[in-house]
Amino acid sequence: MKSYRKELWFKAPTRMAFINITSEIQECLRESGIKEGLVLVNAMHITASVFINDDERGLHHDYGVWLEKLAPHEPVSGYRHNDTGEDNADAHMKRQVMGREVVVAVTEGRLDFGPWEQIFYGEFDGRRNKRVLVKIIGE
Repeated sequence: MKSYRKELWFKAPTRMAFINITSEIQECLRESGIKEGLVLVNAMHITASVFINDDERGLHHDYGVWLEKLAPHEPVSGYRHNDTGEDNADAHMKRQVMGREVVVAVTEGRLDFGPWEQIFYGEFDGRRNKRVLVKIIGE
C-alpha cells in the first residue's frame, strides 16, 4: 500500500469564506499515483472546516446566513471563550457544525463523487494562514 501526505495553505481575506478546493485535491491525487484507495482531507485549525456539497453561490450564501443565526459573531461578550481575549468563539461552534474532515473513495484514479459533489474549505475566523491536511492511501 502507498501513502501520500501534503499540506495545503489558505488565507481567506474575510472572516467567513467557502473555498472550493476540489481541483487542489484532484492534483494531490494525481501526484500520489494512487488509483484505488481513500483520500482524507481535514482542516488542521479548530476554527476551519472541510465539507462536501454543491458549488452553488446561493447555497453558500444560505450557509453563511444560517451559521450566523446559529452562532452569531456579535456580541463577542456573549461567549465565555472570548473572556480569554479572543473574539472567535462563534468560529469554533461553526466549525463543529460544518465538520472537521471528509473521506472520499478513489476509484480508477478519480475522486468517486456523487452528482454535484465538491470539496470545500470553510473558514470561520479568517484573515490568517491556515492549513488543510491531505492524506491519500491505497494502491
